[in-house]
Amino acid sequence: MVSRLAIRIGAVDMPGEQVYQQVCTACHGAGVAGAPKTGDKAAWAPRLAQGDDTLHKHAIEGYQGKAGIMPQKGGRTDLSDQSVMNAVDYLVSQAQ
Repeated sequence: MVSRLAIRIGAVDMPGEQVYQQVCTACHGAGVAGAPKTGDKAAWAPRLAQGDDTLHKHAIEGYQGKAGIMPQKGGRTDLSDQSVMNAVDYLVSQAQ
């Protein structure tokens, strides 16, 4: 009898909008846990001022700020870092 064994070699990089739809919209769509709502320019302005590198780092590693919490990779630790960065870039594009 042959058993099936799934081996995860690495996460696949996904487009930002796809990651947003599958993961990020749960919080950023409604502002859950202090998440700035998608497209809310006023809420995103101080975050955008921190720069892309900081936004990417906070989304990948997780972050707790004054206004709320960003779980590591939005709670989907199986996502590649690049997929998370793509999602951040998508969210940023919606707030500019």
